[in-house]
Amino acid sequence: MLLINSKLKLLLLSLFSFSRFSSSLYYCLFSQQFSREHQSVLKARVAYLKYKGRDNDSSVLLRRNIHRIEKGLIMQPQKPIFALSYITETINEYVKLRKNTTHDKEELIWAKEVLSVYFDTIDENLLPQKIKIIFEKFIDKTAEKNNFKNVPYSFANKVISDVTFEQFFSLCNQRRSVRWFTAKAVSRTLLEKAINIASTAPSACNRQPFMFNVVDQQPLLATLASLPLGTKGFAHNIQCLIVVTGNLSYYPTERDRHLIYIDSSLASMQFMLALETLGLSSCALNWPDIEQQELKIAQILNLSDIIRPTMLIAVGHAKTQGKIPYSQKKSAQQLINYMNHENCNFSK
Repeated sequence: MLLINSKLKLLLLSLFSFSRFSSSLYYCLFSQQFSREHQSVLKARVAYLKYKGRDNDSSVLLRRNIHRIEKGLIMQPQKPIFALSYITETINEYVKLRKNTTHDKEELIWAKEVLSVYFDTIDENLLPQKIKIIFEKFIDKTAEKNNFKNVPYSFANKVISDVTFEQFFSLCNQRRSVRWFTAKAVSRTLLEKAINIASTAPSACNRQPFMFNVVDQQPLLATLASLPLGTKGFAHNIQCLIVVTGNLSYYPTERDRHLIYIDSSLASMQFMLALETLGLSSCALNWPDIEQQELKIAQILNLSDIIRPTMLIAVGHAKTQGKIPYSQKKSAQQLINYMNHENCNFSK
C-alpha cells in the first residue's frame, strides 16, 4: 500500500511540475504550503509602499540608496554622473529624516558624508538644478572632506587583522553545536558584543533586515525553547535563546523575498563565531516553515505577518562533560565544482 501511494505521489508531482502554470495549479488545488509566504510578501509590499522601509530609527530606502551611491563612487574609471534615477528620492528622504529627532544619528552622518563626496565627485553641470539647491541648503560644503570617516576608502587604508589562517581555522573548528549548558546566566553585555560583530556581516545594499530577539527569562524561555523540532531532549537546559527574524517590508518587490534568510544567516554565523571568543557556546536551530509553529511563535512574540523567523540560536556556557556530535564534514574536493567550457552551456 505504501509503495502504491508513493508511486501515485510521484506521478502526481511529476505531472504538475511539467510547467509553471501546472505547478501553480498544484499548490492552488492540493497544497497550501506557500500560502503564508504569499500573504506575507504582499503585506510587506504594502508596508514598503506606505512607509518606504522606515523601521523605528532607521530608513531602508536611505540605507539602500546611499550604499548604491557608494558603489558608484568606487567605480573605475569614475563616471562624471550617476545615480540620476534615484538621487532625487535619496535627497528627499535625507531631508525628511534630518527633521526627525529620534532617527539614528550615525546613519544620517553616513548619508551626509557620502552625499557630500558624491556632489564633489560628479559633474554638477549634468545634475538637475533643483537637486543641487535642495542639497546645498542642508549640507555644509565648506566641511573638511579629509576628516570624513564614513565614505569609501582605498584598500590600502583597510584595517588589517593579525589573525592567521591557522588561527581562524582553529576558531571555526572550535565552534561546534553545543546542546548541554550549565545553569550560569548569559551576560547581555557579551551578547551585545557578539551582535556588534554580527552587524559587520555583508547584507544586500546594506539594508540589514534582521533582528536578534533575545529570550532569557522564564517561563517565556521554556515555552519558546520547546517550539523548534530540533530541541527535543535538551530544551530544558537552554539558558538563552535568540530568535533571529527578518523583515520582508525592507523590499519593494518579490524578487528579494529570500534576502532575509541570506542576510540573517550571514550575520548569525559571525555572531556564533564571536560567541566562541567570549567563552560562550551556541547551537543553530533549524526553523522549518510549518504553519502551526509559525503561528505559535508569531503569537508569543507579537510578530506581524511581514516578520518571519529565520532561525533560532541556543546560547550558553557549555557543560564541560557535555558531549558534542562529531559531525563529519565534506571535503573541499566534494564541495568545489570548477566550471569550464566543457561543463557549461557557453559560447562566445
